[in-house]
Amino acid sequence: MVRAEKMMRAEKIIIDTDPGQDDAVAILLALASPEIELLGITAVAGNVPLDLTERNARMICELAGRRDIPVFAGAAAPLSRKLVTAEYVHGKTGLDGIALPEPTMPLQAAHAVDFLIETLRREPPGSITLVPIGPLTNIASAFTRAPDIVARVGRIVLMGGAYFEVGNVTPAAEFNIYVDPEAAEIVFRAGVPLVVVPLDVTHKALTTRSRIEAFRALGTPVGAAVASWTDFFERFDMAKYGSEGAPLHDPCTIAYILRPDLFTGRHVNVEIETSGRLTTGMTVADWWGVSGRAPNATFLGGIDAGAFYGLLTERLARL
Repeated sequence: MVRAEKMMRAEKIIIDTDPGQDDAVAILLALASPEIELLGITAVAGNVPLDLTERNARMICELAGRRDIPVFAGAAAPLSRKLVTAEYVHGKTGLDGIALPEPTMPLQAAHAVDFLIETLRREPPGSITLVPIGPLTNIASAFTRAPDIVARVGRIVLMGGAYFEVGNVTPAAEFNIYVDPEAAEIVFRAGVPLVVVPLDVTHKALTTRSRIEAFRALGTPVGAAVASWTDFFERFDMAKYGSEGAPLHDPCTIAYILRPDLFTGRHVNVEIETSGRLTTGMTVADWWGVSGRAPNATFLGGIDAGAFYGLLTERLARL
């Protein structure tokens, strides 16, 4: 009995996010999965400014009927740079595509960084997984302010970076890392077990018309919202990449926690470029092990896209 209970114990996570339609789908997937206990959501400026990302996080929780999930506002700007946003992808609200009611659940009074520090100090060492799916400003700020918490983090599963797929905001850099490369450098050098879900994976998890219509066919408010969001940003990404669909980036982190067998990758060294004239924000992944630097991250490279969308649709049907 004890062994069975241990196997069924949910993994405690905190999602750090800048919603974003694909961030929204990641949050919904976590809320729909009994294997996961979402302790809270920390909002950061990224896809849109902070006043919209914290609002969007609360809207998503209410859409899922989960007003009990605490949402905290965090960093409004990168550690040392001017904020770069992506309304050109996500629309002026960050969640363009369907009209949702304004949230009525409260924003928590505490700062997101304080929540991260206090939670990691309170919970047993190694019991918390951090899931950053936006710029890494909040996580880096927490690690810098309270170095004692670094060793208490179980692992970090983040969406960010690229290697073979190069960049999506500059020729060399993926958006989340580019927005705050100094924060990313702190996190990647912290020594926490790290799983990186880069564009190399997410660009293999493309939407298709049948996959989007499967969301709509759920016949629920969640299914309608996810179908509408994917319809909205699909047009931009298809035009940009010349692909038959759009990558659904951030839910891949939650899918990895649920089904790591759907992914392939390598444990390699990954460094963050912070001062390159053409490469600032690049994730320099030593895929072939030529640098001699010690591995610090599991850098994913492949995904079973069909199984990923099957998992996503099955889980979202529960909300």
